[in-house]
Amino acid sequence: MTKPRVVIVGAGFAGYHAAKTLSRTARNKAEIVLLNSTDYFLYLPLLPEVAAGVVEPGRLSVPLSGTLDGVRVVVGEADRVDLQNRWVGYRMPEGDGGRLAYDRLVLAVGSVNKLLPIPGVTEYAHGFRGLPEALYLHDHVVRQIELAELTDDPAEQRARTTFVVVGAGYTGTEVAAHGQLFTDRLVAQRPHLDVRPRWMLLDVAPRVLPELDERMSRTADRVLRRRGVDVRMGVSVSEATPDGVMLTDGEYVPTCSLVWCVGVRPDPFVAELGLRTEKGRLVVDEYLTVPGFPEVYACGDAAAVPDLTQPGKICTMTAQHAQRQGRLVAHNIAASYGQGRRRPYKHHDLGWVVDLGGRDAAANPLKVSLAGLPAKAVTRGYHLLAMPGNRARVGADWLLDAALPRPAVQLGLVPANAVPLESSSPEVPAYRR
Repeated sequence: MTKPRVVIVGAGFAGYHAAKTLSRTARNKAEIVLLNSTDYFLYLPLLPEVAAGVVEPGRLSVPLSGTLDGVRVVVGEADRVDLQNRWVGYRMPEGDGGRLAYDRLVLAVGSVNKLLPIPGVTEYAHGFRGLPEALYLHDHVVRQIELAELTDDPAEQRARTTFVVVGAGYTGTEVAAHGQLFTDRLVAQRPHLDVRPRWMLLDVAPRVLPELDERMSRTADRVLRRRGVDVRMGVSVSEATPDGVMLTDGEYVPTCSLVWCVGVRPDPFVAELGLRTEKGRLVVDEYLTVPGFPEVYACGDAAAVPDLTQPGKICTMTAQHAQRQGRLVAHNIAASYGQGRRRPYKHHDLGWVVDLGGRDAAANPLKVSLAGLPAKAVTRGYHLLAMPGNRARVGADWLLDAALPRPAVQLGLVPANAVPLESSSPEVPAYRR
């Protein structure tokens, strides 16, 4: 008899760990198919280290076929789901289309950059959600320092060595922290460039890392300010122009670099499904199934999962939740085939880690606040444990960065118009290319 088929859409933290767990628990019960736009799982938390040249980009790309035994990988972009007839339509990279029939469906399509109606942002800002954006930012930063060295105009030098990061959450804080160290090293290698790079971190929130513990926030704020980062809380961008940004407090900052880290929103594909949503995320029950469609599951950033530890709220959009939800989806699907009993999703926060570059970090494992080298050890240990592959290579990159000077050159692999904030490709001024 033909095995029933489980189709998983998306190979982020939720989808990848759902597939990995199913490959161990239900491989003999069902055919497992993973549909994703790339053939790798991307370990997002280390992207700031790619942008700063600490970790090679390939280290964060864990191949799907090499790490998911018994899972069939289909590289393509889902473009339709027929819930009544139980099939998923998709488009392959070279334009051909196809369909995948399913008996169980897992929707783990993840999230994209959150956009705000601020004039000029979609034209002149770049997000930070994938490898292309991290590679582009690395090249862009190196290019601005090199161009600053070539000009005799002090105003142009200041603009090219000013980098504005909007959003002081997890990603924005790490980008600014790593970025200040990176550009300080670049300028130190250029004795003819007599200017200190300026990184600005903006957010309308009252403090850095507003979603995390206040002690972690204070640690990060202290490290950033000591390093020279211009931290502005309660301030954001009201308009972006080709030559700079206007802040909400009325100040105009000349800059060639605007990095958008204000957060994420569910993938727009969710809205096209015709299912009930909450804050743009698919409504599911505590077992991660979609009401009215018990064969359809959703998890990760795409799902509004009830937070049983805080009744009336839904789980936040974090990798920690996504990874655990993916594993639970796999368990509940296996239970639907008679292997064990299904369980509700209930997760208690085990702590957070934030890498601030150099020897600095902030962490609170099991609610124990740490800073400095102890936090650094916990942070890197956590990442090595959480990564599903390439651990030795990442560890080797960290050792090499600690022992040897960091090379910094423009690779020219990602042009600016390849990483717009939106899917449309805006016209970008020449100096930003």
